[in-house]
Amino acid sequence: MEIRLDDKVAVVTGASKGIGRATALMLADAGARVLLTSRKADALEAAAAEIGAAVPGAEVGWVAANAGAPESPAAIVAAALDRFGALDIVVNNAATNPYFGPALDISDAQWDKTFDVNLRGAHALVREARDPLAAGGGGAVVNIASIGGLLVEPGIGIYNVTKAALMHLTRTLAQELGPTVRVNAVAPGLVRTDMARGLWEEHEAAIAPRFPLQRLGEPEDIAGAVLYLVSDLSAWVTGTTLVVDGGALLRG
Repeated sequence: MEIRLDDKVAVVTGASKGIGRATALMLADAGARVLLTSRKADALEAAAAEIGAAVPGAEVGWVAANAGAPESPAAIVAAALDRFGALDIVVNNAATNPYFGPALDISDAQWDKTFDVNLRGAHALVREARDPLAAGGGGAVVNIASIGGLLVEPGIGIYNVTKAALMHLTRTLAQELGPTVRVNAVAPGLVRTDMARGLWEEHEAAIAPRFPLQRLGEPEDIAGAVLYLVSDLSAWVTGTTLVVDGGALLRG
């Protein structure tokens, strides 16, 4: 069965590369009109051009916005409504990890940046988008979390705290926004993205065989899960976190 999103309008944050770009491409290929957003205009313009070339006839717009800035949610929603006249899907993919080290040694500035982008920004965007999402009678939000939110790991503990909180926020918003808006999360394992490059680039040959599926994830693996969660195939799914990790959690 082919998944179609014809006449749907989607916003994808962190959409200029990696999981965000793969998700935007997959949604556009399914017929959605897509607004890309991230911090850098040149990267967004390039991503929009790539998606347009890959999906002839796709309607793709973009707006530069920092997901952690207080003014960004209103600007993003306004851009979607101005360009497409509606908003049906929000994918909160933007994330940052400015600190690696013991949890108690993180600076206040690094703490604030991590929480502003990974958690507060996602909450604020859904808050700004809730009315147009509900207006269509079948809005969908997907928050990109991480299996790190289910684990205790050295070095990225505070990042993982934000992802654990994002999964709980997902459940809270699902309860509050139903039945007109569904809210779910995807928890990726280790995916071959630029953001995670330090975790896999020099270690892939050693890491991949530990997973039951014997490989690291690709951005398209996560995009496929998002496509399912925003489609009518998941019409009775809300408040859940879909783990997409190649079986990594089975290692214990």
